[in-house]
Amino acid sequence: MTFALSETHRMVRQAAREFAEEQLAPGAVERDEQAVFPYEQIKALGGLGFMGMMVPEEWGGAGLDTVSYALAVEEISRVDASAGVIMSVNNSLVCFGINTYGTADQKERYLRDLATGRKLGAFALSEPEAGSDASNQRTAAAAAGGEYVLNGVKNWITNGSTADIVLVMAATDRTRGPKGISTFIVEKGTPGFSVARKEKKLGIRSSDTVSLSFQDCRVPLANRIGAEGEGFRFAMSTLEGGRVGIAAQALGIAQASLDASLRYARERKAFGKPIAELQAIQFKLADMATTIEAARMLTLQAAWLKDQGRSFGQAASMAKLYASKTAVQAALDAIQIHGGYGYVQEYLVERYLRDAKITEIYEGTSEIQRVVIARSLLKEEHPD
Repeated sequence: MTFALSETHRMVRQAAREFAEEQLAPGAVERDEQAVFPYEQIKALGGLGFMGMMVPEEWGGAGLDTVSYALAVEEISRVDASAGVIMSVNNSLVCFGINTYGTADQKERYLRDLATGRKLGAFALSEPEAGSDASNQRTAAAAAGGEYVLNGVKNWITNGSTADIVLVMAATDRTRGPKGISTFIVEKGTPGFSVARKEKKLGIRSSDTVSLSFQDCRVPLANRIGAEGEGFRFAMSTLEGGRVGIAAQALGIAQASLDASLRYARERKAFGKPIAELQAIQFKLADMATTIEAARMLTLQAAWLKDQGRSFGQAASMAKLYASKTAVQAALDAIQIHGGYGYVQEYLVERYLRDAKITEIYEGTSEIQRVVIARSLLKEEHPD
């Protein structure tokens, strides 16, 4: 990585930090406890340009780069990881997908509202039998005149019940496997499209995660993104960028864990002195800070490679793998440093652990990231 943060990068990071501390921090605990979606805060994020950060200005976006986006997601997630993933899905998956692969008409009809926060998007790939094996799509889309008729179920869909627009992957020809999958834009309120179930989750509780049902759901031909059979390629390409966002979310959780640990170690006294003076605590803090900084460099490198138009899939998988592992360990260490107080809801660190774990699972499990990394390594050609 051969770049330094620009003045724009620093300004974006500071703006995101101030928003998180002023607008998200109040009520974050209550929203988590009650599983309440942060409607007003997400609208405000959109008004500031944070919901379409990489979308060109001509389509209502901020026209910023991926590095700016990663910095912003980290700051938002440091205070409220639920808001971080809502923001990440809308930016990395939905806005990116339509901006990169959509037609001018699709951009005019959907992208502008998504980028400005007037509408929210969701990305529907996972199914009961198609999680890590994403090519095993059971949701079907049959052509019928100028429409497609969708039937099937999607699950684990972030923003699923609050989204106005959902990008849905469905099989248009199951005999062709991955090459028989297509992508469709489905609007909220379309007959046959409904929320089947809202999940009760361990963490990121103020972000909605649901199952979606499609029963003879009719979608116009104009709402297909790309040609028939390009849906799997669309999904995999889009998820590469999404992994940068989730790595940044994990970073935010890890940094919050370190921040809380530093505060507590300075304040808490044992054996007549602050526990920050105990070497056992100092070693934990040092290890936390070191791994977080390493994860940050991996994440920013992946973002930078994407901005340079270079191959970044391996880097994104490395960033997500390492940052998510770092988030879980940092939260565990934070709880250990807090002792019994870390195990109760009065302190925030128990939420950090609950929020951290999902970063090792969604948008590609840690095991899948290792597969991606290994395959990339094995494809590399080295001179004799």
